[in-house]
Amino acid sequence: MLLTLLWFLLSAVAIYIACEYFVNGVEWLGRRMNLTATATGTVLAAFGTALPESVVTFMAVVFGSTPEHKDIGVGAALGGPLVLATIAYAVVGLALLNNRRKLGRADHGVQVDHRRLSRDQAWFLAIFVVKAGLGLVAFAYKPWLGVFFLAAYAAYVWRELKDESTDIEDALEPLKIRPRDSEPTLGWAGLQTLVALCVVAYASHIFVIQVEALGVAFGMSPHLAALLLSPIATEMPETMNALIWVRQGKERLALANISGSMMIQATIPSALGLFFTPWLFDSSLMAAALITMVAVVFLWALFRRGTMDSRMLAAVGALYAVFAAFLVWNLG
Repeated sequence: MLLTLLWFLLSAVAIYIACEYFVNGVEWLGRRMNLTATATGTVLAAFGTALPESVVTFMAVVFGSTPEHKDIGVGAALGGPLVLATIAYAVVGLALLNNRRKLGRADHGVQVDHRRLSRDQAWFLAIFVVKAGLGLVAFAYKPWLGVFFLAAYAAYVWRELKDESTDIEDALEPLKIRPRDSEPTLGWAGLQTLVALCVVAYASHIFVIQVEALGVAFGMSPHLAALLLSPIATEMPETMNALIWVRQGKERLALANISGSMMIQATIPSALGLFFTPWLFDSSLMAAALITMVAVVFLWALFRRGTMDSRMLAAVGALYAVFAAFLVWNLG
């Protein structure tokens, strides 16, 4: 138990430190590639931080030797969006509330492009409804629909990169591995981002293992620990990035990272699941899908009206508690 706790703490610290380097590097990478801050968050940062979870799904559904192993991949494909739509947004809201005075905010407002984020929620919801619906039916050509999800993500990336809306230019901290360079090159920014991402991926893998072990040690069944705790652990990079960016007063980047990661989780793991598994949901997975959709509708409505604030972001995290209560009741 003590060794598990030690690895748990060390891996969490390693993720946070590596994320400090990652967010710093990816901001410079976006600057050197002439991307807007929002596109940097939704495409570059999101692809990097969502990579570990996508690898978990890939390994489970492609190389899993038993139906139980493949179920882990399907669970990850549903659990990731749920955690992002509830806990990750709530972390941003709580961090903004905690740092309001430090950031000099007179109210609880969130400084983001509400229109763009509402559009992202609508795009995600449309894809996710199809994803959830396919989990209820079985037919011969269903695996081929995985191509639809890959195409949907490609279209989303194309739209983000082509978006001509302008962001407020953020002042960037010096690149950590080249602190004396006022304008570090694309190569140095890419190197720091890549190395930090590798550390994040490995530390996240260790962290997930320790979280599951702690859950079982405290009396949770392995299945319950996998459904309830593993998605939180695998989304740790996005959560850490959000905390770092909010601390710097860059909630636009924090929310863009979460929004972009949600799009990846709605498409790429879904495509893999459709290609290599029957993609049929049990009651726990359907509960995860329904609560995710409720959270996204709530977020979409507030972003669309331009009335989102830090308190509402924090409140959406309560929906994960609803899911946890259902799992405990259903599997207990």
